[in-house]
Amino acid sequence: MRAPQSERNATIELPAIAADILQRVRERRPRVHCITNVVAQNFTANMLLAAGAVPSMTIAQKEVRAFAARADALLINLGTFDLERQKASLAAVGVATKAGIPWVLDPVFIDRSPPRAAFAKQLAAKKPAALRLNRTEFGTLSGDLKQTDDAALARFAKARRTVVGLTGERDLIADASRLATIANGHPLMARVTAMGCAASALVGATLAVEPDAWKAVAAALIIIGVAGEMAAARARGPGSFAMEILDTMYALDRDTLIARVKVS
Repeated sequence: MRAPQSERNATIELPAIAADILQRVRERRPRVHCITNVVAQNFTANMLLAAGAVPSMTIAQKEVRAFAARADALLINLGTFDLERQKASLAAVGVATKAGIPWVLDPVFIDRSPPRAAFAKQLAAKKPAALRLNRTEFGTLSGDLKQTDDAALARFAKARRTVVGLTGERDLIADASRLATIANGHPLMARVTAMGCAASALVGATLAVEPDAWKAVAAALIIIGVAGEMAAARARGPGSFAMEILDTMYALDRDTLIARVKVS
């Protein structure tokens, strides 16, 4: 069955949309507050800065609400699952929900820990604008490890009123009616810790400047995928790749981005 014409048109336009959104991030310099994995904080902050956004990372109970209230978007990443971060996450989400600030949930490793999975489901029920996760994490969150196909993504997105960014060898971005497949990226991206965390933070930055969450999630994953491909061409291994992707993100221009997008 062919996708509706409106859906096909939206997918065809994604390269230009991604370039426009990246330009808006650079012009507006949105603040993204990140409650994230301790091993990911430095790289995540640098990725946001390279893209043009402004990161903050505090989890202190005395100030996390104030930081969330002044942010343009919020990232909740469960990579480090300590009590302080759980409390900070709930506090920040409460502020964001009340203020209408978009937030993204990255339920890291919920397939490995029942308490972590339960907390992720609690957060998912609070209606994040987007989820950025892998196939196993999605199966755990949805409650059906066998149903991770396109239709399952659409059903989940529709029921939860969110956008799912499912990352892997090919990335899938789904809402209730639209689906895009992104084939950009490089295997070296899986060899650098915090790459997925940084991608989720970039989703936050694009959500801050684009009200259509499906377009925002697609744009973020396109941008980091293209930057990863270009960085890999110059890298000698994981160490130099981590440096190269930051430089590539900083220098990425509209024409290059549009020319390299692989989307269907």
